[in-house]
Amino acid sequence: MDYTVKLDIFEGPLDLLIHLIKKNEMDIYDIRIAVIAEQYLEYLDLMKELNINVAGDFLVMAATLVHIKSKMLLPRPPEDDDEEDPRLEIARPLVEYLRLKGAAEHLGQRPLLERDVFVRDFLAPEMEGKEEGLLRVGLFELMDAIRKILQAAEQAPYFQAPGPLLPLEDKMDQILELLERTGQSSLEGLLPDPLTRADVIVVFLALLELVRLHKISIFQKMHGDSLFIFLTIRPGVLS
Repeated sequence: MDYTVKLDIFEGPLDLLIHLIKKNEMDIYDIRIAVIAEQYLEYLDLMKELNINVAGDFLVMAATLVHIKSKMLLPRPPEDDDEEDPRLEIARPLVEYLRLKGAAEHLGQRPLLERDVFVRDFLAPEMEGKEEGLLRVGLFELMDAIRKILQAAEQAPYFQAPGPLLPLEDKMDQILELLERTGQSSLEGLLPDPLTRADVIVVFLALLELVRLHKISIFQKMHGDSLFIFLTIRPGVLS
């Protein structure tokens, strides 16, 4: 089963590049292109492993990174010292994208009365205030956590061989039922014991779909790797 990630979860390859640059604590104008290109390709492999259809623009960016990497490996003749840095080919669109994204986020934080523009999500009332010290995360942070779970589980003797995916709708209902009882759960708390690769994949896909439907929010501790899933509600459904 393939799953196409919707644009309201993340926008595309530029978001992945920004995630990798931040993760590696690089300057956007001084990207270690070999490192970023290698990690970018690893993420594409992980997307395929997690049954996510990789859109064409991700593949175009992969080709662009490999091309820039090859250009930087070639020796430059002395007379070409003034030649433009090849990395600017991605640095410029990244800077412009961050500028536009910042403006969009600023608009998204504006509460407009009696308007259905800039609709916002809210945590369930019983969880209000308990998200202090947490940061809302997106697709790539979730992928990082899932990758670590897979890597750790594969080293355990009880990790079973890959099997067929469980019904996605059943897993979504199971997660929502748990959150309705508890208000929140760690990512690990959603996984059965012992694990199969199919279990990990179906939980990942269920979380993506629930985020897309604005039924849950995923947070990460500011000084840790643990992810926590909260039940969310939409404006207008408060009793």
